Amino acid sequence: MAETNFVQPAIPRFDGHYDHWAMLMENFLRSKEYWHMVEIGIPAAAAEGGEEIEAQRKLREDAKLKDLKVKNYLFQAIDRTIVETILNKETAKGIWDSMRQKFQGSTKVKRAQLQTLRREFEVLGMREGEKVNEYFACTLTVANKMKGHGERMGDLVIVEKILRSMTRKYDYVVCLIEESNDLTTMTIDELQSSFLVHEQRMHAHWKFSDFFHKDEKF
Repeated sequence: MAETNFVQPAIPRFDGHYDHWAMLMENFLRSKEYWHMVEIGIPAAAAEGGEEIEAQRKLREDAKLKDLKVKNYLFQAIDRTIVETILNKETAKGIWDSMRQKFQGSTKVKRAQLQTLRREFEVLGMREGEKVNEYFACTLTVANKMKGHGERMGDLVIVEKILRSMTRKYDYVVCLIEESNDLTTMTIDELQSSFLVHEQRMHAHWKFSDFFHKDEKF
């Protein structure tokens, strides 16, 4: 009989993007059947006496044990510098609520900043007279800021953006690149190299033309 290997899900590490982390962490805790410890917390202690109260006490002790496990998962997910600010939180629910209060607001700010960067990226275009290296640097600066604010952006998005936003003098090389390359596997460095070669050829052609026309005057 073949053995089945079950891969344990990794504990999602908090990277500063609260909404995304909270979604992953909730899913992780639900898979462990511990999410109710965050939603509800440990049941309040009841008055002593009677069989029903004894049953409630056992449920409470079981909840405390589960709460310790959830706290352990949260401590592993959160950086030490953040953990030090929530050590006074005695339950997993307390830790979760504190994280939401601390970071959900900053996430909203990041989301607003990301929307601004998306608009900047969309309208970005190469200016007349701008060098290839300058335009690539400008585009990558905006793209890297977007990634820093949580945007998932692969090379293909940047490659396609650059191809559709070059000045008209690069139309020929754009067509050539699109026809002779698989854009899904093309790197930004490869794209930049192709445009630099074309730019150098145009520069050499202009220098030759200037020299030829000067020579004609004599």
